[in-house]
Amino acid sequence: MPFDDATSDVEGLAGFLELCEPGAFTGRIAELTRRAQSGALQGRAAQQRHALEFALARLADPAGQARATPLERRIGGLARDLATLAESLPSPVRQRLRDRVAAALDGEATLVPVFHLMRTAARHRAHGFEVRFDGLVDQTPHDLTISRGDVEAEVACETASAEDGRPLHRGDWYALVDRINPELQTWLAAHPGRYLLKMTLPDGVASPDQLAGLHRRISALLKDSRRQDSSADAVLKLDPLILAGVQAAGAGLPARLRAQFGPEAHLAVTADAGGKGVFVMAARAGQADEVSAALCRRMAAAVPERLSGRKPGILAMFLDDVDRTEWRTLRETLELEGAARRFLTEAVAKPVVAISCASRMELYGMAAPDAAPEGELRFRNPLHPAAKSAALAPAITSSV
Repeated sequence: MPFDDATSDVEGLAGFLELCEPGAFTGRIAELTRRAQSGALQGRAAQQRHALEFALARLADPAGQARATPLERRIGGLARDLATLAESLPSPVRQRLRDRVAAALDGEATLVPVFHLMRTAARHRAHGFEVRFDGLVDQTPHDLTISRGDVEAEVACETASAEDGRPLHRGDWYALVDRINPELQTWLAAHPGRYLLKMTLPDGVASPDQLAGLHRRISALLKDSRRQDSSADAVLKLDPLILAGVQAAGAGLPARLRAQFGPEAHLAVTADAGGKGVFVMAARAGQADEVSAALCRRMAAAVPERLSGRKPGILAMFLDDVDRTEWRTLRETLELEGAARRFLTEAVAKPVVAISCASRMELYGMAAPDAAPEGELRFRNPLHPAAKSAALAPAITSSV
């Protein structure tokens, strides 16, 4: 499937479903649907994290195919490519692919790494490279070998989570908000008004026990009608909510809160059923998010594990658990570019001729500025002997 083709047909879903154990995919969708119907924020997060799986479920329904969106058609095309690849593999290798798909349909895993692999292969084919799935066929540490003429390069497809760079994980924040929200509803009914609970967490949240302790402290603060609770690991302060021009928990409130507390703050708004009360929670860690630095740490760990050093190496990085605004900010502030280019000057990056970076925005085919204009960011290592190779240019030339 051409990597930029949003109109591909959605045939091949049967082939994809055959890759899954009998009933595994339908069972997975049932499980994910239950998760999506859980607490408000955690349910919404589950829908976002597993959007790819839900898109495939809609495509598996004939009625859904007729209404398929461009995003779903892209996902369907990659599923078809996956099925076609499986058909071309000998039985033992096909089983390895089945095992990889099965692992992606279990627990907290997603299908994103598998589809990142297929999309990376499709992009290189579209750029005129021959692509071999050596990771599957020969069980090499790297995933793909691309070649044009007599020049070859190894490609390692890595998926990293932006959560690794956040002192306070969004998943933990969502769990806390869903846990405390029923209490806030009851409290607001007895204390109508507009409130702001500011939380400063110097070291973020490091464990479930710490999260549970924070919940207990918020509950006690409200029960005892106190305005402040301070300790070494958290400072809680309850004040009236004062935002000029915002009278209720309407459309303008989230934007105003984001403008006031900044892009890294964790925010939640609770309104009582009668519309007489609004309770805002805002939390910040004591240090800035380091998403780009976390991605570079993942790259540094991947190089000696995934690349042989005998051929030019390409790290195809996929940054997951990042939303549109954060992904756009990482690109427009050049934070990600700066971190990647600094990494390429380090000794560990010697085997790397280039890095590519993408997110779900590119996987789903979103347009700029939500996604990178060329479908990914590419950073060439000028110190690598193959950096000026004309044959490799389409895969390694910087797009920024």
